[in-house]
Amino acid sequence: QVQLVESGGGLVRPGGSLRLSCAASGLTLGDYAIGWFRQAPGKEREGVSCINRSGGSTYYPDSVKGRFAISRDNAKNTVDLQMNSLKPEDTALYYCAVGRIATMSPISYTYWGQGTQVTVSS
Repeated sequence: QVQLVESGGGLVRPGGSLRLSCAASGLTLGDYAIGWFRQAPGKEREGVSCINRSGGSTYYPDSVKGRFAISRDNAKNTVDLQMNSLKPEDTALYYCAVGRIATMSPISYTYWGQGTQVTVSS
């Protein structure tokens, strides 16, 4: 049974940092591309980062570019998302997902975690 578990969310002040982690079981992360997505109340799910199987290619939308960094450790079967200079508009439920192709489209991903809440507020 495939399971993805996100951790590392929490409450942080604007300008602060958080590091999210996604741990996988039931599959080998190295065989998949990984995406991080977020969804705020009343908004559509949006991609914030993705990384290909080798880790050699990453992508970020303009909204987080220069502030977020995705990394993967295939040996540990984990993927992290370092988030710096956080803003109130980054507040959302953050999900990791695995799929065959590294894209920002949620429909490209097969397995999803349950999410971890990130709240940026003073």
